[in-house]
Amino acid sequence: MQIAVGIDIGGTNTKWGLVTNKGDILKEGVISTKAYPEAKQLVDAVAQNLQKALDELDNHSLIGIGIGAPNGNYFNGTVEFAPNLSWEGIVPLQQLFEAHFDVPIWVTNDANAAAMGEMQYGTAKGLRDFLVVTLGTGLGSGFVVDGKVAYGHDGFAGELGHTIIDIQGRQCGCGRKGCLETYVSATGLVRTVQQLLQENQLPSTLEDNALLTAKRIGEAAHTGDELALAAFDLTAQKLGLALANAVAITSPKMIILFGGLAQSGDLLLLPTRQYFEDFLLNIFKNKVQLVNSIIPAHYAAILGASALVWNAT
Repeated sequence: MQIAVGIDIGGTNTKWGLVTNKGDILKEGVISTKAYPEAKQLVDAVAQNLQKALDELDNHSLIGIGIGAPNGNYFNGTVEFAPNLSWEGIVPLQQLFEAHFDVPIWVTNDANAAAMGEMQYGTAKGLRDFLVVTLGTGLGSGFVVDGKVAYGHDGFAGELGHTIIDIQGRQCGCGRKGCLETYVSATGLVRTVQQLLQENQLPSTLEDNALLTAKRIGEAAHTGDELALAAFDLTAQKLGLALANAVAITSPKMIILFGGLAQSGDLLLLPTRQYFEDFLLNIFKNKVQLVNSIIPAHYAAILGASALVWNAT
């Protein structure tokens, strides 16, 4: 039985799984990323966990390892200046894993891995032109054009979250102002509610305190909270505009939303669809499907990373 390893390195936790080409996860595990401040320490710990799991699995052949990581560079197998990791500079992640495993190893950023997962296991199966937008703490994106992830000349193409939509806008962690992810993300939604609480007189059960989270805002919106609904509407407007602009560049057949904020369901999806169609150039209207991912959120990162292996073999 052929299997691939999928590894997702996040700022808080690192997840791994042994995956078949049908998307069945035979074994999985998670360790704390923050417990290993040096990249080599984390790789050594993950490799030890993986080897133990592989030894416990009968009748298998490991054909490769796929890794999704912040600022992962597919061309170089490196993680470069990742903002949410303690690692500094350029880290040769592929080489570190090659010291433990004699199989092909691929590295890419987490959003591109999500796009690969959608093409291998999800809604985009069989599609050659689509876009995946991950809505979590920030906003990631993976563009697939003619069946291939668009990496650009340096491996960093497709940063929709860092397109500027307001030059006088909110401060972004990248150092600039007005990036899309400062409005369209879990943290962006919280910032929008905080702004509305200061500026508006809309009735609301929400308060600007430690309990104010994207999940809490979604719960309030589901109960009809006017301010929460206004925040989702503003978020949808920004996202709809950005997606309409993206369509003019690559003309995808489908756009797939994934991540914690996308799990708010129709609260975000329906108004985004409306704004998206309103902003689209006429030649693209009613041609592009905008949907939520069907891949279970708990497994998506592992499946996405493992899809790097199956796509290459």
